[in-house]
Amino acid sequence: MTPLTGGLAVLVGYLAGSLSMARLVVRLAAPGQRAREGIDVALAGSDKTFRLGTVSASSVSVQLGARYGFVTYLLDVLKVFLPVLAFKLALPESRVFLVVAVAGLVGHCWPVWHRFRGGRGISAVYAGLLAIDWLGFLVTSLGGALLGFVVLRDMLSAYLASVLLIIPWIWLRTRDTGYLAYALVVNAIFLLAMIPEIRRWIAIRREKRWDDVTEVMQLSGMGRGLLRLANRLGWIHKEVRTPRPMDAPGAPPEEGEED
Repeated sequence: MTPLTGGLAVLVGYLAGSLSMARLVVRLAAPGQRAREGIDVALAGSDKTFRLGTVSASSVSVQLGARYGFVTYLLDVLKVFLPVLAFKLALPESRVFLVVAVAGLVGHCWPVWHRFRGGRGISAVYAGLLAIDWLGFLVTSLGGALLGFVVLRDMLSAYLASVLLIIPWIWLRTRDTGYLAYALVVNAIFLLAMIPEIRRWIAIRREKRWDDVTEVMQLSGMGRGLLRLANRLGWIHKEVRTPRPMDAPGAPPEEGEED
């Protein structure tokens, strides 16, 4: 990898990752509205709320509905997946596509177009891994979801586990220190971006424990997707609910307000 190729990889990956698909979807789907940042949502099975501190696919789901949230997530994946795949196909003997994947994640989390206020990066992590190793994408995302939601019964654990599993998977799959470095750097960036959510979630978990695992799964797009799949397979029969903002009509009243 030459300095010119490496620099181009960083530039392309970062600028593509910096595109805010959430803001674009809201602008096109709801003219006159702005993508909301800092939405408080009610937690299923709890009187607590959780603040979505970024403009993301999750916040679009709450603001406009699950369909638009899914479209946003898909676009967020494509904006990183396509550049990584393009470099991988153009320069198959080089590891420069790993640089594109990392740069895309950095751009997603800290976009230059939006004063370095972006998402937390789970879609960008998966997008890069999908282009690098599609089997690893399936194994780590599903493995992390099952470990977090079913075993630990915790939404945050599901997100963190799915990304952490990339490290052993990549090493066992490649035995290559370059790929291992990619996995370690991706985890470090993701954990850094997730610090605000980790702090908020730990505070909530100190006061609330969910006995029904399906209620935990209702708290995130990943969990709701697994619930829908389980419903279709006939494993469970559970209504899937998209979180609602606390200021939406019909949302539970805040403490001190009249019902």
